[in-house]
Amino acid sequence: MPRRDPAAFAEFVAARSASLHRTAYLLVGDRGLAQDLLQEALTKTYVAWPRLRDPGKAEAYTRKALTTTAITWYRRRSWGERPVDTVPERVGVGHDDDVATRDLLWQALQALPPRQRAAIVLRFYEDLTEAQTAAVLGCAVGTVKSQVSTALRTLRTRLGERIADADLYPADPLEVTR
Repeated sequence: MPRRDPAAFAEFVAARSASLHRTAYLLVGDRGLAQDLLQEALTKTYVAWPRLRDPGKAEAYTRKALTTTAITWYRRRSWGERPVDTVPERVGVGHDDDVATRDLLWQALQALPPRQRAAIVLRFYEDLTEAQTAAVLGCAVGTVKSQVSTALRTLRTRLGERIADADLYPADPLEVTR
């Protein structure tokens, strides 16, 4: 039986945690939950570490764990609404249009079903190919195309002309919430 290499795993975590945390955040929409999700995915990766034939594929394994765990969390009945410390202000006159557009897009993204949101995050924010996204989601490439198409149609319907001229792809995806 292969042995676990804690040093190699620690090196992987140090090198990839920021990117993996960003993905987790985009999947669940909350920094605290993203940290919990990443911790759970890294635990699963650590347990599987001796079985990974190619440690270079550890990131793909962890992304799949992030995605499947996030989808599982959304299926729980208790998921629902989450409390916040402050009530968000309404976007109104005087607010920067860019901030309002990003907030609108963020809310629409969070309203998508978990698999559609995961497909959008992996394809457009993580810039994975359709095949890579399919591998992470554990489905066929055609399913990824369908999920992305449905999600984009839903976003266009919900957002309409309100964001027609907006820059939907910020350099830093976390700017969506800033």
